[in-house]
Amino acid sequence: MEERGTSGDEGLDLVLGGGLPINGINLIMGLPGSGKTLLCQQLMFARATEERPAIYLATVSEPFEKLLRYAQTLSFFDGHAIGRSVFYEDLGAAVAGEDGLAAVTERITALIKERRPGIIAIDSFKALAAFADDARAFRRFLHELAALLTAFPATSFWIGEYSEEETRTAPEFAVADGIISLATERASERTLRLIQVTKLRGSDFRSGRHTYRLSEDGITVFPRLSDPVREEGYRLSEERITSGIAPLDLMLAQGYAPGSSTLVAGPSGVGKTLMGLHFIFSGAANGEPGVIASLQENPSQLERIARGFGWSLGNERVAVMHRSPNDVYIDEWVYELLDLIESTGATRVMIDSLSDLQSTTPDRVRFREFIYSLTQRLSRSGISSIFTSEIPDLFHIGRLAEYGISHLSDNVVLLQYLRAESRLLRTVTILKSRASAHDPEVRTFDITSEGVVLGDPVAGAH
Repeated sequence: MEERGTSGDEGLDLVLGGGLPINGINLIMGLPGSGKTLLCQQLMFARATEERPAIYLATVSEPFEKLLRYAQTLSFFDGHAIGRSVFYEDLGAAVAGEDGLAAVTERITALIKERRPGIIAIDSFKALAAFADDARAFRRFLHELAALLTAFPATSFWIGEYSEEETRTAPEFAVADGIISLATERASERTLRLIQVTKLRGSDFRSGRHTYRLSEDGITVFPRLSDPVREEGYRLSEERITSGIAPLDLMLAQGYAPGSSTLVAGPSGVGKTLMGLHFIFSGAANGEPGVIASLQENPSQLERIARGFGWSLGNERVAVMHRSPNDVYIDEWVYELLDLIESTGATRVMIDSLSDLQSTTPDRVRFREFIYSLTQRLSRSGISSIFTSEIPDLFHIGRLAEYGISHLSDNVVLLQYLRAESRLLRTVTILKSRASAHDPEVRTFDITSEGVVLGDPVAGAH
């Protein structure tokens, strides 16, 4: 198996299939501000040793002093490593001199002989092309440098502000063993940072675009949740679990199947969140830890709702994860959720709401893939989930959820309003209960101090 080195970030290592193969030439491309330099320095400090140090070669893209000043603000920057395992060099004078690119090759050769580095970074590599007499001269320089770096066992990083078109035409991309692209994408008022590995010679990696954040801790990557269809089976308990509402359990043929996913859909105010709370707190009362992942009510609002029905978020078997949908990366969110589920040993999860989660990604296919992967991953672990979904129609409902999510759910519970002579009635209908019988009747329900209380079937409902 090919030896690999860490990138300094667990998520990026997963995308890279276990880290970057050592002793290759890697291109890191992206527009200004995308985090190219940050990623490269993170790689350096994560992998450099005194025996095999890292050398960072600045060309003409940024003042050398500015580069060092910025590096010192990063949490992974180690002042004791400077001059021991991490070296910064300025190639600006060499490339601007009479010998131009030849002086660059000569200087890099001297540094290799002197330092015996394990990592060599050149920032910006693209800027060097401007110092070649013509395209042929630059190709000659490129060939000589690639031969030098290939002959010596070191991992190289070439950084540049390349466009998508240049990936098809610039000669650097034919030489590179690995290509990592950093980009930003704007959707409405939301800006996402996206990283993609487009080439990793001789190695497997996770395809597609993955979100990332930049901070003083470096680059943090959240691999997109994309579970493949699995042919092998897995065993789940045959014992049914309660919804927390006894009459609803009867309609569901004695409750939900363990590890199943449930979609509770309905218009605003009809009782979706309350039905989810019944599910979580009834599990907690039976010794089953639960997680409430809320993108609507904050913990204070949720506590007020829960206390109105005799529950409390102070319950040691109930954990709450609240995030604002205005600043959520869907893959970052799901890894936080999965970590919380693991740390609490939760067997029940409530996600409130699916509608808010949808707003975090404009890609229909991506969102459906995400929900499929999440529900499958929870099911394999025997974790039962309930998702609420907002429906804009108050009475005549034409669809349950965007992007066909209802097809991915094991159970679908529809909550509706019904016009009566002088008031609105709430109704519940079990539209789907996969692999089990269920009562399809439309039944009224009330919200009392005890929570959801089911009434009689609605005569002539259609």
